[in-house]
Amino acid sequence: MKLEELLTRLIEVDSVELEKVEIDVEELVMRVRQSLMLTRAGTMPAQTPAVAEVRQELRERVSFELPVDSYPGRIEEVTIGATRAEGGSRGYVVRIGGQRSLYLFEGGWSNRPVVSFDVFDIPQPQFPKALREIWSEYWDSPAEWAREAVRRGADLITLHLVSTDPKVRDTPVGEAAKTVEEVLQAVEAPLVIGGSGNPEKDPVLFEKVAEVAENERCLLASANLDLDHERIVKAAVKHNHNVLSWVSLDINDQKTLNRLLLKEGLPRDRLVQDPTTAALGYGLEYTYTMIERLKISGLKGERELSFPVSCGVTNAWAAREAWMKVPEWGPREYRGPLWETINALAVMLAGADMMMMLHPAAVQAIREVIDTVFSDAKPEDTLAWLKV
Repeated sequence: MKLEELLTRLIEVDSVELEKVEIDVEELVMRVRQSLMLTRAGTMPAQTPAVAEVRQELRERVSFELPVDSYPGRIEEVTIGATRAEGGSRGYVVRIGGQRSLYLFEGGWSNRPVVSFDVFDIPQPQFPKALREIWSEYWDSPAEWAREAVRRGADLITLHLVSTDPKVRDTPVGEAAKTVEEVLQAVEAPLVIGGSGNPEKDPVLFEKVAEVAENERCLLASANLDLDHERIVKAAVKHNHNVLSWVSLDINDQKTLNRLLLKEGLPRDRLVQDPTTAALGYGLEYTYTMIERLKISGLKGERELSFPVSCGVTNAWAAREAWMKVPEWGPREYRGPLWETINALAVMLAGADMMMMLHPAAVQAIREVIDTVFSDAKPEDTLAWLKV
């Protein structure tokens, strides 16, 4: 039987049965060379006109359409930072959110995910060795630390004013505000300003730093259900800032807090939500699921959840697997950045818009992924292999 005749017959066949065949072996390996497929070298095998006709018929039978859906809702677009023309002093602004579709190939994405480097207002000697080796040279000066973070690829800077906690240094809010001014003068990147987490002091702190950074459109991080969030909202509205709505992995709490912040006067385009980022091995799957639920609910039209998502990816370093010296686990200088990278990839795939990170190698890996995903390649080009 000639090849073209065999191929023609096989087009209509779902399976092949061998009759009157007896095989007595311990192990049988069957290799079938599919002449219809590309070779490993990427070239087509030699073909007769009949074979070419058969292949063309197969191509016409196989079709693939992207499953593009439409959504009644939209994720709010939030702008962080304000240029001089807008009353601030930033060299550029960062926009997050704004999605009108769940998937990139559905065509409803206008902003790519962004990376913010964490910077602290006091040295962090408790950092794992992999982080101390990079940042200890700069951590005596938050302004210098911020400069180096920008040099290493930060889209934004997240300044954590942890020293204001009464259990740490109880730094006066006026002194913390000066630190904010120094960082604003040191870099042109938009700024996220984090408190210490102390429910009594944070509202006072945010009122002061909001005033000092007036019209810079910073992101105040954060408001939660355990503190006086109304004071934070008033300060943000008065001095032209955004607010981060933080909860601990509870979608009902997220909805409640978002509703309260909006009721207190925060404009919809000034709210970013943070559901908490659990570390790989310590609940990352909960974070992943919650981000998915937030984005899907928002796109379905649930307006109390239709906001961009920020993730504290640096929580990955809280996992002992990221920093403990255990020879069987491999070198810590690689393991730590890999742990942070995996965390960032997971939340980004779930729908995160902003990732707060620490290790430059992890940031570089994530930025390469973002650049690749948001390149000029069209979905039909990327998926062309399905039609081969």
